[in-house]
Amino acid sequence: MDRTRLPEKSDLIWLFFKTSGRVSRAAYFLGGLLVALAQLFPLYRFTLVPEGSPESNMWSFIFFIAFIASLWSNIVLAVKRLHDLDKPGIAALVLFVPVVSIIAFLVLCLFPGQPGPNRYGRRTNAPAD
Repeated sequence: MDRTRLPEKSDLIWLFFKTSGRVSRAAYFLGGLLVALAQLFPLYRFTLVPEGSPESNMWSFIFFIAFIASLWSNIVLAVKRLHDLDKPGIAALVLFVPVVSIIAFLVLCLFPGQPGPNRYGRRTNAPAD
C-alpha cells in the first residue's frame, strides 16, 4: 500500500483476507486492533439487551459472524507478518497455543521485518508480485 494515497477497497480485502505478501509491525498491530474492535462492538451490544430477546439472538449471531471473519483475518495478518520476517506462514498456528500465543504476538509486534525484498515479496505492506 502506497502511503501517498488512501487505501482502496482492494487494499483492505488484501490486508484482511489474502495471505500473499508482507505487512509491517505497525500494520499488523493496527490491523489486529481493528479486527478486535469489530469483535467487541457486537459483543458490547449483546450485553445491553435482555437475555433471550430477539435482539439478543440477533447480536449473538452478528458476534458469531464477526468472530469467524476476525479469526481468518488474524491468521492472515500473522501469516503476512511472518512473511515479513522471512518465515513460513504455517508458523501462524502457534497463535492457537494458549501461552505461546502471547509470546508469538509480542514477537510479531516487536521484531523488525527483513529489510528489502525476500521470497515473500519485494516490499512490506504490499501483496507479493
